[in-house]
Amino acid sequence: MANIAEVLGRLTPEEVAELRSLGPQGHLPRHLVEALDRAAGGTGSGRGYYVANGNVSSTGGPLMVLRSDVSNWLTGSGS
Repeated sequence: MANIAEVLGRLTPEEVAELRSLGPQGHLPRHLVEALDRAAGGTGSGRGYYVANGNVSSTGGPLMVLRSDVSNWLTGSGS
């Protein structure tokens, strides 16, 4: 898995701002999961930067959140 700063550096400023606004346990909408995948190298490549939180959406899909160290990096509370 690539460096967090490297991957998040490939996101648009708007995507980064939206991720920050969600907070550490905010559910990632599909477009942000796709953005993380794109930044990490392609479809599914962002897995590991986001994880399922154990809950499911109304359509039965898993709800995704940022991994804690990724969230900490975004908020400046981690390394």
